[in-house]
Amino acid sequence: MSDPVRDVRPLLRTGAVLGEGPDATVPEHYGAPLREQRHLLEGTSVVDLGQLELLEVRGTDARSWMTTVTTQVLADTPVGSSASLAVLSPQGRVEHMASAVVVDEDALLLVLDAGARAGLRRYLEMMRFAARVELTDRDDLRVLGALAPADSVLPQLGLPAPVAVWSEPWPQLAPGGIAYGPDPEDPVGAVLSVFEGAALTQLPWRSEHLAGMSSWEALRIADHRARSAREVDERSIPHELDLLRTTVHTAKGCYRGQETVAKVLNLGQPPRRLVMLHLDGSQDVPATPGGEVRLEGSEGKVVGTITSAALHADLGPIALAVVRRAVPLDAALSVQVLLGGADGESASMWIDASQEPIVVPRDHGARPATAKL
Repeated sequence: MSDPVRDVRPLLRTGAVLGEGPDATVPEHYGAPLREQRHLLEGTSVVDLGQLELLEVRGTDARSWMTTVTTQVLADTPVGSSASLAVLSPQGRVEHMASAVVVDEDALLLVLDAGARAGLRRYLEMMRFAARVELTDRDDLRVLGALAPADSVLPQLGLPAPVAVWSEPWPQLAPGGIAYGPDPEDPVGAVLSVFEGAALTQLPWRSEHLAGMSSWEALRIADHRARSAREVDERSIPHELDLLRTTVHTAKGCYRGQETVAKVLNLGQPPRRLVMLHLDGSQDVPATPGGEVRLEGSEGKVVGTITSAALHADLGPIALAVVRRAVPLDAALSVQVLLGGADGESASMWIDASQEPIVVPRDHGARPATAKL
């Protein structure tokens, strides 16, 4: 279970409409979501990601120890380098995800989704044993998101030098990475800039400086990137979400859950797969996480669930969903959209959706013929 979301005040309150769920403490938009998304794409605005939590891992053994307890290789990586990592269960299911930056020779800074830090910290404390490391919650820091380092996006604002900057060349493979599907079309990537929080709150923010979370989520969905707070559930294994691309190093030494990763990679197929959906926008009704995905209309078989949804400035209404592996890649789907009833009871309608594959069946080559007895 996730821990309660921290009380974070938005950098700008004027015109701010707060989000929901894990993003309830930051603005979903400031009154013009599509215009804000354009500014973000043009590299003239940033996103307030104050809901994200930061954990510092410091000590002589910080990088070597994190290499042993996560899915990523961090030992001997250069200062300033970035990586994505995960912690898996013994059965190979995703328990924690984080973005990591090497801030100096003896320290890593982990950026986690809202409510995720406490659980990861508990696990790391259990695994510390004799390792020379210290774990510190860094609530003095705050994250801004953009398509480039925030201080270069808004040079006129007078942002201080960032404490750390995380980025990776998505969708290119990280060292030890393997793609489970095609690259997204026209990916834009993401850059997280970490600042001293007190310094950010003192700046003269205006609405043209900021885009809301609806813009950030639209670009993330179009980039085919899974998010811990949205796409991961108690059944998720990395292959289903294309996490082997950058988050799981498939050639490193032993780590918890490695047997499942190797077995599915080399011999099997993940039971589910992440897919991006292009939704019929003629009904002008937004999809929401939790809606059912069915084959061929409301009477069809339930084959998955919407995990994220947004309105993209160019692509229109889009969503991420986790569906069963057996769903054909070209199958026509219908998505459940939840409506509020006049009497307070929930109602729903169904809209058409087409697939853009993210995870596809892996070809393991020809299998040997079964011997006849």
